[in-house]
Amino acid sequence: MPVCILLGPTGAGKTAAALHMARRLGCGVVNFDSRQIYRDFPIVTAQPTAEERAVCPHRLYGFLDTAEPMSAGAFTDLAARAIDETVDEGLVPVLVGGTGLYLRTLLEGIAPIPPVPAEVHERWIAACAAQGPEALHRRLAEVDPGSAARLHPNDRQRITRALEVFEATGRTLTWWHARPLPEPRYRALKIGVRVSMAELEPVLATRIERMLEAGALDEARAALARCPDRDAPGWSGIGCAELYRHLAGEWTLEETRARWFANTRAYARRQFTWFRKEPDIHWRGPREVEAVAELAERFLAEA
Repeated sequence: MPVCILLGPTGAGKTAAALHMARRLGCGVVNFDSRQIYRDFPIVTAQPTAEERAVCPHRLYGFLDTAEPMSAGAFTDLAARAIDETVDEGLVPVLVGGTGLYLRTLLEGIAPIPPVPAEVHERWIAACAAQGPEALHRRLAEVDPGSAARLHPNDRQRITRALEVFEATGRTLTWWHARPLPEPRYRALKIGVRVSMAELEPVLATRIERMLEAGALDEARAALARCPDRDAPGWSGIGCAELYRHLAGEWTLEETRARWFANTRAYARRQFTWFRKEPDIHWRGPREVEAVAELAERFLAEA
């Protein structure tokens, strides 16, 4: 089954390219961003607006409670169904996002990791609550530097997952992810939105200010009332974690802005690093929306 993919770092301009493709080619958008799945944070995670969603069907945005976790395997099942639903509507599936692991798992399959015993899982959850994710991230760097390099030190869910897999199986996630996988289920055109860090940094700074002006702080305050557990998966996202610490009285708003920007910039760099290793990506600039649509049109004509 042919699918088109728009990937790249946060803030690069993927949404604009996707909407242009939708208008020209008749597409439906399927999200593969691990932060934009959370219902409580449409502003902070830059989910498509109501006006943008009106252009075409959008799936897998804002459907999960803050307290609920999401794994790459579970997401793959949801995304496969969303792709099928999009095709059933007579639309071209366009996957849009920046979570490289989700995309790789969807396209290439998932490593056959054995189930982790509940007691091991609970022990690492408790350790994270007691010691904090940064301490566990340092421990992960000792046993699985590959996983540590791709995970943010605040990513509680994935850090504890990597550590519990190592304890339960004696093998690192990096090792498991290198195992042979089944044949790809989709024929994919991967289009990357290319932008330099020098170009991206002012965009990210401006976007944070616009999020705050649009009500990001009130959004986080409402989410806190519904889910005060700082260890909840939804709070681990960049922007969400920083606003939580501000609302908890740990940081001033200026400190929060600075940390939010620094962490967003670092995340964008990690995304650059991840996608540079991905094969067969056709890179285009954020203003080359027509070139992106033409590339997709040729791909679909040959499919």
